Amino acid sequence: MKRETQNILLILLGGALVKIAVNGDYLRYVKPAQQPWIIAGGAVMVLLGAVAIVRDLVAARTAVPSGHDGHSHSARPAWLLLVPVLAVFLVAPPALGADSVIRTEARVPASAAAANAVAFPPLPAGNVVPLTVNEFVSRAGWDKGGTLDGRTVSLTGFVVHTEGSTLLARLVISCCAADAFPVTVRLRGGEADHLASDAWIRVTGQVVPGTATKTNSYTPDFTPASVTTVPAPKDPYEY
Repeated sequence: MKRETQNILLILLGGALVKIAVNGDYLRYVKPAQQPWIIAGGAVMVLLGAVAIVRDLVAARTAVPSGHDGHSHSARPAWLLLVPVLAVFLVAPPALGADSVIRTEARVPASAAAANAVAFPPLPAGNVVPLTVNEFVSRAGWDKGGTLDGRTVSLTGFVVHTEGSTLLARLVISCCAADAFPVTVRLRGGEADHLASDAWIRVTGQVVPGTATKTNSYTPDFTPASVTTVPAPKDPYEY
């Protein structure tokens, strides 16, 4: 690969990192805390590429022309390496969704097992308590105090259709999308059966006690009182 192509590729890649960090698309890949590092890394790459281009231009002005070098035919394959980087500028890949849930076994985070050694705190007062799917599944699977029993909660996630069931799901990440695993809730009643996979919904309702077990990958049954479609959140993951 020619030095010119290397330098331009470095600038474009660094610019792509800065772009997704500023517009929020980076949340499809990593946790929010990583944003400063992505911006810093992208800025350094842009700076290094710019410095290299300026250095090469200065060197070219002082160099003695040596004629045709016979290597121009290799430029096209090298420039093809820019295509994936340009694609990031134009079309950001979507966040992980229903397909990832179907291919990866749902589970309760290890933190829930640790929390099982002590009582889960009671839910706050209110007719409808908003919870993350992660916390809801953790309580349903591990809380022997029954803090969810009889309480109406609100959950937000995306629809997954699998094995004749309709699930509400979220993906939990520790660092980045590569370590994502799903937490899922089985929706009873059929209110969401007509919705497309990956559609985002907010449901209110109650857990069916005792339905989250190791044999079903800690997927509790949920009886919805309401199902509402909502826009996909800017940050699609839970932590």
